Amino acid sequence: QVQLVESGGGLVQPGGSLRLSCATSRSAFSLYTMAWYRQAPGKQRELVATITSGGDTNYADSVKGRFTISRDNAKNKVYLHMNSLKPEDMAVYYCNAGRTYTDGTRYEYWGQGTQVTVSS
Repeated sequence: QVQLVESGGGLVQPGGSLRLSCATSRSAFSLYTMAWYRQAPGKQRELVATITSGGDTNYADSVKGRFTISRDNAKNKVYLHMNSLKPEDMAVYYCNAGRTYTDGTRYEYWGQGTQVTVSS
């Protein structure tokens, strides 16, 4: 079992910045692909950004150029740096850890989420 704990959410004005953090005690953290998802009220959960164990990143079109995902394997943490925040970025942000083993077995874990509110 992998426990993920998000932090860093809060209230920010449009155009502002926040940094979300996700911490895990999993010793094999570096082998997991980490991701951030978000879910706004009345909408489906959507993928925001991913970072592989090798450091390759991918972003949703809506956040490209504004958000940056990074990881610190020594600290077992993944971050989401969010700049130029817009009201439409307001959502609960979830940390996700996933790993597919050579036999095809996949394990996926979720954090509890952290609220990001963008409002003046």
